[in-house]
Amino acid sequence: MEAKATIPVPAKRWRMACTERDKAEELFRSLRIHPALCEVLVQRGIESYEAAKEFFRPSIEQLHSPWLMKDMDKAVDRVLLAFERKEKILVFGDYDVDGTTSVACVYHFLSRHYDHLDFYIPHRYREGYGVSKAGIDFAHQNGFTLIIALDCGIKSIELIAYAKSLGIDFIVCDHHLPDDVLPDAVAILNAKQPGCPYPFKELCGCGVGFKLICALCDRMERPPDEAWWYLDLVATAIAADIVSMSGENRVLAFCGLEKANRDPNPGIRALSTLSAHEGPLQINNLVFMIAPRVNAAGRMDDARKAVQLFLSGTVNEAMGWAEQLHIDNSQRKETDTTITEEALALIGGDETLLNRISTVLYQPHWHKGVVGIVASRLIEHYYRPTIVLTRSGDVVAGSARSVTGFNVYEAIHQCRELLLGYGGHFYAAGMTMSPDNVEAFVERFEQVVRASIHPDLLIPEILIDIELNFRDITQSFYNILAQMEPFGPDNLRPTFITRGAVNTGYSRVVKDKHLRFSLRQDGITFTGIGFGMADKMPLLENNQPVDVVYKIDVNEWNGEKSLQLRMVDVKASREANTQ
Repeated sequence: MEAKATIPVPAKRWRMACTERDKAEELFRSLRIHPALCEVLVQRGIESYEAAKEFFRPSIEQLHSPWLMKDMDKAVDRVLLAFERKEKILVFGDYDVDGTTSVACVYHFLSRHYDHLDFYIPHRYREGYGVSKAGIDFAHQNGFTLIIALDCGIKSIELIAYAKSLGIDFIVCDHHLPDDVLPDAVAILNAKQPGCPYPFKELCGCGVGFKLICALCDRMERPPDEAWWYLDLVATAIAADIVSMSGENRVLAFCGLEKANRDPNPGIRALSTLSAHEGPLQINNLVFMIAPRVNAAGRMDDARKAVQLFLSGTVNEAMGWAEQLHIDNSQRKETDTTITEEALALIGGDETLLNRISTVLYQPHWHKGVVGIVASRLIEHYYRPTIVLTRSGDVVAGSARSVTGFNVYEAIHQCRELLLGYGGHFYAAGMTMSPDNVEAFVERFEQVVRASIHPDLLIPEILIDIELNFRDITQSFYNILAQMEPFGPDNLRPTFITRGAVNTGYSRVVKDKHLRFSLRQDGITFTGIGFGMADKMPLLENNQPVDVVYKIDVNEWNGEKSLQLRMVDVKASREANTQ
């Protein structure tokens, strides 16, 4: 189905990040690197020479002791008691990247020392997210008396009580925010729980599982590199789960990337080979190449195959599983492209939908596994809180995505009387409802959004770290910038602005949609690419000064490497200066 033309997303708002200049100047005196880089570091909380040294030189020694985590001693004691009693242990995890890598790590480590165990991944559609009754019943029917729940369980109060009534103990390893009441587990490993002294609160689920492995290694007097073997899977989970790339997560991601490039898990190597990736793996490769294929297993079929991929002993064995995930991902891409086109056509052909400040669409035939992805795609065209619904058995189920600064979970909470169930967080949520309530929900959600969203939040915002002149951009500047990797939340790749640049006359449109530009400022010329920004070409052809927002990266052509700018936005200087 061909999508009708969409209303273009409004011109983006530009906002300069705040910098504490005094702290940046003090840092400059000790580091003696470009002052702009000192300002960027201060924005990220790096304010001293020692903090900068740790930031630029991450090492495994910087990790906190796992014994600082509340209940770690109880968790280790219970696992070792199960070993002693020869109890059957079930390693249970969610169906996404964080859950499947968690299960692969903990199951693989335990299997090196113990035989009586299995793993369980709930089916996305039959069981839903997190600890499931079907999973507990499976454990009971097969004689398991200990379940280690990874990336889930912190809110499963009733289900864990049910398991206890059947004689099954739980160890919960989770990173989601707990409710006021905690489940009755023998141990809860979650740095966010009340009374937990663990210094870093932003571990992903796989990170918590890794800490359990580290503590078990310590108690069992095993060499610590038995735990380090899982670092590339931990890095994959950190990248995919979009947790903070600061503190311990940055150390784990940095060391995990080293492991992925030196001695990768066979599953990661197989997926890299299938993706025809060459060169060292970067964090972006984990986010955009590895993670979608792993997630596709749970979206389109059964996530158990993702665990099997990471448990493979050889690359040849892993390749069989990787090919299945590759097929799942191809089907996922085809499915979400088709549904996105259908959704855009629905909006473009309906004046009422066009004029709303929220988007809620329902088609019973849409695939449940991709509705969240489709919601994100729609926000790229219509920048507003978005929900995509489909039929799931006897109910309607959907996923919500939000725009920066708007709490979509709270908006859905205000529609709760129309829902059977809902859950999520600030920027993403899920819900179910009776088919009879869909129309009422569409209207109610629009009312809530209209009453609570600030108009500025409906205009995409670009946060700019610092202003540069083209003469500032040197190879040595970039070399230090590159040492700030891996990038992610709380340590995003810096965004720069240069004002008063002019077109050299060599800018052009390539492949009908991209802008290959050449700009000069104060006698210095830089080239770069603006992906999907061909509509900016008339602005450059005016030959008037422009202000350009960009990130700096490296272009490789015919074996030669050179610095280039990756355009984020561009405006006429007089227009940009009024923002």
